[in-house]
Amino acid sequence: MDYRGRMKGGAGYLLLFILAAAILLIVADNAPATAQDKPANDMQILLEKIKADKKFLVSENMQLTEKEARNFWPVYEQYQNELFLLRSRTLKLITDYGAAYQDMTNGMAKKLLEESMTIEMLRLKLARSYLPKFQKALPDVKVVRYYQIENKINAALYYDLAANIPLVLVKQ
Repeated sequence: MDYRGRMKGGAGYLLLFILAAAILLIVADNAPATAQDKPANDMQILLEKIKADKKFLVSENMQLTEKEARNFWPVYEQYQNELFLLRSRTLKLITDYGAAYQDMTNGMAKKLLEESMTIEMLRLKLARSYLPKFQKALPDVKVVRYYQIENKINAALYYDLAANIPLVLVKQ
């Protein structure tokens, strides 16, 4: 499938900027809240809604007892905060790709690919490092369920990215 038609001129960069902004909203589901004395703006309200929606989705699908919930949610919050850092790197990667898209060099392509691989490796490493913490908080069956939920959320995010980010242009 040829994606070259999607990125002509300024419209392509606008598309990537809009996509990056949308990804930021999606990936920033765990952005630290601003100080309580500052008035909430529309963006902060939207970020909090996204965070709450994800937590609600997890909550509705985990079927936690009260004891399990007390043990699980602190670990979940910690994990989400660390995931946010990786998702921020993903957003930067997408932004860098958008900036280099039309004039991609071998050096830039290599750099972007290395960063993409590093992010994926770190995401898996993070998931593995939290496994004992989740296993301490929950029975293994529920740990597997939680990881499945996270994987489904990641799959939906990656699907959206794949559908909206064109293949790199190869100049002949």
